[in-house]
Amino acid sequence: MTQAAFFILTALIDEPRHGYGIVREVEELSGGDVRLRVGTLYGVLDRLAADRLIELDREEVQQGRLRRYYALTDDGAAAVSAEAARMAAGARTAA
Repeated sequence: MTQAAFFILTALIDEPRHGYGIVREVEELSGGDVRLRVGTLYGVLDRLAADRLIELDREEVQQGRLRRYYALTDDGAAAVSAEAARMAAGARTAA
């Protein structure tokens, strides 16, 4: 799993978010180390949706702009949990 995919899935654990909300949450979760560009964000969102790790939750129009909200699926929650466990095991091995 890529770093971007891991952080995007993690950003969706608590609640569905739209693209900009995901970008902000990823920056916060990573302490500013991960900054997603629009092309990267939507490319990863497309792959995660194709893999059924996320799904479209809803669409809203705000100030004339369409916002798509994405939600974590059960498979997505399992994937992010497994990746977090793998990363923790790697950190223990390195220590």
